[in-house]
Amino acid sequence: MSERSVPKKQRGKRWYTILSPEEYGTTPLGETIAEDPAQVEGRTVEVTLGDLTDAQGANNTKLTFRVTSVTSDAAYTEFVRHELARDYLRSLIRRGASKISATLTLLTADDYRVQLQAVGFTTKKAKRSQEEAIRQIMIELITETATTRSFADLTESVVEGRLSSAIYAAAKEIYPLRRIEVAKLELDAHPAEVAAEEEAAVDVEAAPAE
Repeated sequence: MSERSVPKKQRGKRWYTILSPEEYGTTPLGETIAEDPAQVEGRTVEVTLGDLTDAQGANNTKLTFRVTSVTSDAAYTEFVRHELARDYLRSLIRRGASKISATLTLLTADDYRVQLQAVGFTTKKAKRSQEEAIRQIMIELITETATTRSFADLTESVVEGRLSSAIYAAAKEIYPLRRIEVAKLELDAHPAEVAAEEEAAVDVEAAPAE
Protein backbone atom coordinates (compact mmCIF):
# COMPACT_ATOMS: atom_id res chain seq x y z
CA MET A 1 0.00 0.00 0.00
CA SER A 2 1.48 3.38 -0.97
CA GLU A 3 1.81 6.14 1.56
CA ARG A 4 -0.70 8.20 -0.42
CA SER A 5 -3.39 5.53 0.00
CA VAL A 6 -2.93 5.42 3.79
CA PRO A 7 -5.17 7.88 5.67
CA LYS A 8 -3.11 10.79 6.97
CA LYS A 9 -4.06 10.10 10.60
CA GLN A 10 -2.66 6.56 10.29
CA ARG A 11 0.69 7.46 8.74
CA GLY A 12 3.61 6.55 11.00
CA LYS A 13 1.41 4.24 13.04
CA ARG A 14 1.51 0.47 13.35
CA TRP A 15 -1.25 -2.11 13.75
CA TYR A 16 -0.97 -4.56 16.65
CA THR A 17 -2.89 -7.81 17.00
CA ILE A 18 -4.32 -8.14 20.51
CA LEU A 19 -3.96 -11.69 21.84
CA SER A 20 -5.75 -13.41 24.73
CA PRO A 21 -3.67 -14.86 27.60
CA GLU A 22 -2.17 -18.33 27.18
CA GLU A 23 -4.91 -19.94 29.29
CA TYR A 24 -7.39 -18.67 26.70
CA GLY A 25 -5.41 -20.04 23.77
CA THR A 26 -3.45 -16.90 22.80
CA THR A 27 -6.36 -16.18 20.47
CA PRO A 28 -6.53 -12.98 18.38
CA LEU A 29 -9.09 -10.66 19.99
CA GLY A 30 -8.83 -7.74 17.60
CA GLU A 31 -6.43 -5.10 16.39
CA THR A 32 -5.36 -1.69 17.62
CA ILE A 33 -3.24 1.05 16.11
CA ALA A 34 -0.61 3.29 17.71
CA GLU A 35 2.47 5.34 16.95
CA ASP A 36 4.41 3.76 19.81
CA PRO A 37 4.14 0.35 21.54
CA ALA A 38 3.96 2.12 24.91
CA GLN A 39 0.64 3.64 23.83
CA VAL A 40 -0.85 0.16 23.46
CA GLU A 41 -0.05 -1.02 26.98
CA GLY A 42 -3.03 -0.62 29.29
CA ARG A 43 -5.63 -0.73 26.53
CA THR A 44 -8.52 -3.11 27.10
CA VAL A 45 -10.66 -5.26 24.86
CA GLU A 46 -14.00 -6.90 25.69
CA VAL A 47 -15.20 -10.12 24.07
CA THR A 48 -17.76 -12.76 24.92
CA LEU A 49 -16.84 -16.21 26.12
CA GLY A 50 -18.67 -17.44 23.03
CA ASP A 51 -16.21 -15.53 20.84
CA LEU A 52 -13.37 -17.53 22.39
CA THR A 53 -15.03 -20.94 22.58
CA ASP A 54 -17.50 -20.85 19.65
CA ALA A 55 -20.17 -21.87 22.17
CA GLN A 56 -23.34 -19.93 21.36
CA GLY A 57 -24.69 -20.37 24.89
CA ALA A 58 -21.68 -18.50 26.28
CA ASN A 59 -22.49 -15.17 24.64
CA ASN A 60 -23.99 -13.84 27.88
CA THR A 61 -20.55 -13.96 29.51
CA LYS A 62 -18.33 -10.94 28.84
CA LEU A 63 -14.57 -11.10 29.40
CA THR A 64 -12.26 -8.10 29.50
CA PHE A 65 -8.52 -8.33 28.86
CA ARG A 66 -5.86 -5.63 29.35
CA VAL A 67 -2.66 -5.27 27.33
CA THR A 68 0.41 -5.82 29.49
CA SER A 69 3.24 -6.18 26.95
CA VAL A 70 3.83 -5.43 23.28
CA THR A 71 6.17 -6.82 20.62
CA SER A 72 6.70 -5.61 17.06
CA ASP A 73 3.20 -6.54 15.94
CA ALA A 74 1.45 -8.28 18.85
CA ALA A 75 -0.09 -7.10 22.12
CA TYR A 76 -0.31 -9.63 24.95
CA THR A 77 -3.01 -9.36 27.59
CA GLU A 78 -4.09 -10.40 31.07
CA PHE A 79 -7.58 -11.22 32.30
CA VAL A 80 -9.15 -8.37 34.29
CA ARG A 81 -12.93 -8.92 34.34
CA HIS A 82 -15.67 -11.51 33.98
CA GLU A 83 -19.21 -10.15 33.88
CA LEU A 84 -22.60 -11.50 32.91
CA ALA A 85 -24.74 -9.43 30.55
CA ARG A 86 -27.32 -7.29 32.34
CA ASP A 87 -30.07 -8.39 29.95
CA TYR A 88 -29.37 -12.01 30.86
CA LEU A 89 -29.51 -11.29 34.60
CA ARG A 90 -32.75 -9.33 34.20
CA SER A 91 -34.26 -12.29 32.35
CA LEU A 92 -33.80 -14.43 35.48
CA ILE A 93 -35.95 -12.17 37.65
CA ARG A 94 -39.47 -13.42 38.30
CA ARG A 95 -42.30 -11.60 40.06
CA GLY A 96 -43.00 -13.07 43.48
CA ALA A 97 -39.52 -14.62 43.77
CA SER A 98 -36.48 -13.59 45.78
CA LYS A 99 -33.25 -12.15 44.42
CA ILE A 100 -30.27 -12.61 46.73
CA SER A 101 -26.83 -11.10 46.19
CA ALA A 102 -23.46 -10.90 47.90
CA THR A 103 -20.48 -8.72 46.98
CA LEU A 104 -17.01 -9.33 48.42
CA THR A 105 -13.47 -8.01 48.05
CA LEU A 106 -10.89 -10.69 48.81
CA LEU A 107 -7.24 -11.65 48.43
CA THR A 108 -6.44 -14.81 46.51
CA ALA A 109 -3.85 -17.30 47.74
CA ASP A 110 -1.24 -15.54 45.58
CA ASP A 111 -2.23 -12.06 46.83
CA TYR A 112 -4.30 -10.72 43.95
CA ARG A 113 -7.13 -8.53 45.23
CA VAL A 114 -10.41 -9.31 43.50
CA GLN A 115 -14.02 -8.23 43.68
CA LEU A 116 -16.72 -10.87 43.27
CA GLN A 117 -20.47 -10.58 43.09
CA ALA A 118 -22.81 -13.56 43.27
CA VAL A 119 -26.54 -13.44 42.67
CA GLY A 120 -29.22 -16.05 43.25
CA PHE A 121 -32.86 -16.37 42.22
CA THR A 122 -35.42 -18.49 44.03
CA THR A 123 -38.43 -20.16 42.43
CA LYS A 124 -40.83 -18.35 44.80
CA LYS A 125 -40.62 -15.76 47.55
CA ALA A 126 -38.36 -17.01 50.34
CA LYS A 127 -38.50 -15.95 53.97
CA ARG A 128 -36.02 -13.34 55.17
CA SER A 129 -34.21 -15.96 57.26
CA GLN A 130 -33.90 -18.23 54.21
CA GLU A 131 -32.55 -15.39 52.09
CA GLU A 132 -29.94 -14.62 54.74
CA ALA A 133 -28.98 -18.30 55.00
CA ILE A 134 -28.47 -18.48 51.23
CA ARG A 135 -26.44 -15.26 51.28
CA GLN A 136 -24.24 -16.68 54.03
CA ILE A 137 -23.57 -19.78 51.94
CA MET A 138 -22.58 -17.52 49.04
CA ILE A 139 -20.18 -15.58 51.26
CA GLU A 140 -18.62 -18.68 52.82
CA LEU A 141 -18.05 -20.57 49.55
CA ILE A 142 -16.78 -17.53 47.65
CA THR A 143 -14.40 -16.66 50.49
CA GLU A 144 -13.12 -20.22 50.79
CA THR A 145 -12.61 -20.56 47.03
CA ALA A 146 -10.94 -17.18 46.53
CA THR A 147 -8.60 -17.28 49.52
CA THR A 148 -7.34 -20.83 48.96
CA ARG A 149 -6.72 -20.64 45.21
CA SER A 150 -4.48 -18.71 42.88
CA PHE A 151 -5.96 -15.92 40.80
CA ALA A 152 -5.71 -18.10 37.69
CA ASP A 153 -7.49 -21.02 39.37
CA LEU A 154 -10.20 -18.75 40.77
CA THR A 155 -10.77 -17.22 37.35
CA GLU A 156 -11.09 -20.66 35.78
CA SER A 157 -13.56 -21.76 38.45
CA VAL A 158 -15.75 -18.72 37.83
CA VAL A 159 -15.58 -18.71 34.02
CA GLU A 160 -16.30 -22.43 33.77
CA GLY A 161 -19.21 -22.14 36.22
CA ARG A 162 -17.83 -24.46 38.89
CA LEU A 163 -18.10 -21.91 41.71
CA SER A 164 -21.71 -21.02 40.91
CA SER A 165 -22.58 -24.74 40.69
CA ALA A 166 -21.05 -25.36 44.13
CA ILE A 167 -23.05 -22.51 45.64
CA TYR A 168 -26.24 -23.77 43.98
CA ALA A 169 -25.72 -27.31 45.30
CA ALA A 170 -25.32 -26.07 48.87
CA ALA A 171 -27.96 -23.32 48.84
CA LYS A 172 -30.76 -25.35 47.27
CA GLU A 173 -31.05 -27.24 50.56
CA ILE A 174 -32.27 -23.98 52.14
CA TYR A 175 -34.92 -23.11 49.55
CA PRO A 176 -35.66 -24.13 45.93
CA LEU A 177 -33.52 -22.09 43.54
CA ARG A 178 -33.98 -21.12 39.95
CA ARG A 179 -30.38 -20.06 39.36
CA ILE A 180 -27.13 -19.06 41.06
CA GLU A 181 -24.56 -17.06 39.10
CA VAL A 182 -21.26 -15.35 39.79
CA ALA A 183 -22.30 -12.15 38.07
CA LYS A 184 -18.91 -10.46 38.26
CA LEU A 185 -15.26 -11.15 38.98
CA GLU A 186 -12.86 -8.26 38.62
CA LEU A 187 -9.14 -7.90 39.22
CA ASP A 188 -8.75 -4.99 41.62
CA ALA A 189 -4.99 -5.04 42.33
CA HIS A 190 -1.87 -7.09 41.58
CA PRO A 191 0.25 -8.54 44.41
CA ALA A 192 2.85 -5.77 44.08
CA GLU A 193 0.14 -3.11 44.36
CA VAL A 194 -1.37 -4.83 47.40
CA ALA A 195 2.05 -5.04 49.07
CA ALA A 196 2.74 -1.35 48.35
CA GLU A 197 -0.61 -0.34 49.86
CA GLU A 198 0.05 -2.44 52.97
CA GLU A 199 3.54 -0.95 53.35
CA ALA A 200 2.14 2.56 53.01
CA ALA A 201 -0.53 1.80 55.62
CA VAL A 202 2.14 0.55 58.04
CA ASP A 203 4.19 3.71 57.47
CA VAL A 204 1.17 5.89 58.26
CA GLU A 205 0.43 3.93 61.44
CA ALA A 206 4.08 4.15 62.51
CA ALA A 207 4.35 7.88 61.91
CA PRO A 208 4.58 9.86 65.19
CA ALA A 209 1.63 12.05 66.05
CA GLU A 210 2.31 15.77 65.87
